Amino acid sequence: MRKMRTFKCMICIILLASFFQLCISFKEDKITELPGQPPVSFQQFSGYVTVDEKNKKFLFYYFVEAQIDPSTKPLVLWLNGGPGCSSLGVGALSENGPFRPSGDVLVRNECSWNREANMLYLESPIGVGFSYSADFSSYHGVSDKITARDNLMFLRKWFVKFPQYINTSLFMTGESYAGHYIPQLAELMLEVNKKEKLFNLKGIAIGNPVLEFATDLNSRAEYFWSHGLISDNTYELFTSACNYSRYVSEYYRGSSVSPICYRVMNLVSKETSRFVDKYDVTLDVCISSVLSQSKALLTPQQVSESVDVCVEDKTVNYLNRRDVQKALHARLVGVSKWLVCSEVLDYELLDIEIPTIKIVGKLVEAGLPVLVYSGDQDSVIPLTGSRRLVHGLAQNLRLNTTTPYRVWFAGMQVGGWTQVYGDILTFATIRGAAHEAPFSQPERSLVLFKAFLGGRDLPETF
Repeated sequence: MRKMRTFKCMICIILLASFFQLCISFKEDKITELPGQPPVSFQQFSGYVTVDEKNKKFLFYYFVEAQIDPSTKPLVLWLNGGPGCSSLGVGALSENGPFRPSGDVLVRNECSWNREANMLYLESPIGVGFSYSADFSSYHGVSDKITARDNLMFLRKWFVKFPQYINTSLFMTGESYAGHYIPQLAELMLEVNKKEKLFNLKGIAIGNPVLEFATDLNSRAEYFWSHGLISDNTYELFTSACNYSRYVSEYYRGSSVSPICYRVMNLVSKETSRFVDKYDVTLDVCISSVLSQSKALLTPQQVSESVDVCVEDKTVNYLNRRDVQKALHARLVGVSKWLVCSEVLDYELLDIEIPTIKIVGKLVEAGLPVLVYSGDQDSVIPLTGSRRLVHGLAQNLRLNTTTPYRVWFAGMQVGGWTQVYGDILTFATIRGAAHEAPFSQPERSLVLFKAFLGGRDLPETF
């Protein structure tokens, strides 16, 4: 009997120690205040989760609770693409987070997605932003498979830090190469759930995503030509002599680019001009950024008042401040400065050829709602390729159209167009939006996000 009591006491001590450690970790990650931020009522957290003890791999996250009643709101994981670009710097500070940098201060983003959800931004994979490894070999040969595994481990351990969110409805969103990250992570989560029921995953939304290499990349030619960015002659060469998927494949394989592809790409680059933002062909460029790349003399330029096209420069300046890094509990390891997209990460770039549209199909068959949306001014991953892929997937899965192709509204303006298949697979465009849709069309993106979380159709009238 004494041994039994002793054993129970030991268990209690272990549990209390674990709880105490959890409280310390939770407290250490809480952000008191970011330098220059306006007053807010919601809580913010940031810090590290160890995803690989052996190789000392640490993923950095930034978490903002919902502005009102966070306990009743869903949890949303946001991933930026690249591969190798920051969810903190791009997603949180340039797109849909609560603040945007402006000079030395932060200003409120009135269309922040934490109006509707608890937002979790993850800098992934290792080597991106503030995420790091003590073993520098971890930055080489990073693949989709490694990234999905690390992100899954991150979520497992993050829920240990924040157990109050374990049963919360979980959604995953992101853009660009997140068209690889998110479906692959969702597939792993569904596999885990067969044994553990750990993740309360309710849906995924991916913007301007890479889903099928050739279809997505080769749609650029038609987009450039239809928007007047290239000549008839260059369009013909771009579609017959050397399409974009062939050029990328040659380039990524390390072999010399064929003379015809070299010639075609030079023509495309010359005609589209470096002074046009390929991520939004109608948006002005940040002149200081474009000219600094060629070390040219800078001159003041007028830019749009509604969209800060120099927000990336401001974000870089802000996140490289020592006081900001201290407030975020962040550190730079193996790099001298924080960058929007990693220069130390060596990703298996040929993984881009993995057709994740097939994984999206498996998710839909498993009953998981999927939204594919496109900012319609993006020439990098144009809407035409995404629309073709979603429609083809619906046909393969024999999903009937449940919402015919139609406009949707944000306020009293057309927000974009949408079509729904089988009440589970949705395609939508965001009118006037860039590759990073919430950056250039924050109001319309928020309307789409809110409808996605609520499982509702996009507004048909205003």
